[in-house]
Amino acid sequence: MPNTAAAKVHLNRMLTELQGREQRIGEDLEQPLNPDSSERAVEMEDDASLEGQATLLEREIASVKQALARIEDGGYGECVRCGEEIVVARLEARPEAALCINCAREAE
Repeated sequence: MPNTAAAKVHLNRMLTELQGREQRIGEDLEQPLNPDSSERAVEMEDDASLEGQATLLEREIASVKQALARIEDGGYGECVRCGEEIVVARLEARPEAALCINCAREAE
């Protein structure tokens, strides 16, 4: 049985850190591009990379929020696909895990 209180604390810390990173990326993307064409090209490439990072962060934030919701509704530690218990070691490594290891392997 997972320690939901410890998981909740850890997930909230993760959420705060991820949201901070997302905010910093958003601020970087809001910066106007350099008028110099060669600098602008580099900045546009950087922005494309930042947009990709922002997309990944959005997914991570959603996973963490979903895990927190599962804690609140009592479903934390239960695979959302098959209903089996997610082993504690997996939850310790990935507290936002929604799938047991077997379902996660099948999903890949």
